[in-house]
Amino acid sequence: MASPTFPEDLLQAQREWNRTYEALAASCPGTTVLRRRLLRLSDVIAHHPFLAGGPGRSSALRCELRRAARETAATDASVGRGGRAS
Repeated sequence: MASPTFPEDLLQAQREWNRTYEALAASCPGTTVLRRRLLRLSDVIAHHPFLAGGPGRSSALRCELRRAARETAATDASVGRGGRAS
């Protein structure tokens, strides 16, 4: 099966989710802002039209989204973009 081409806004939301999760895992007390951001991003990802209904909501597709987001974040960082879309 070929890897799907995810919309850039969905990839960006997943990259932001990953960064927020990492920041939350490494943070000290006072994590309310990070927890709220993680919840908001989770909602954005879960309700994105690309993932709506049918086979798009499969666990395999969500795993592929997380992999693609990590891969593009690493690629962006290696070329000096810091994993953020311009």
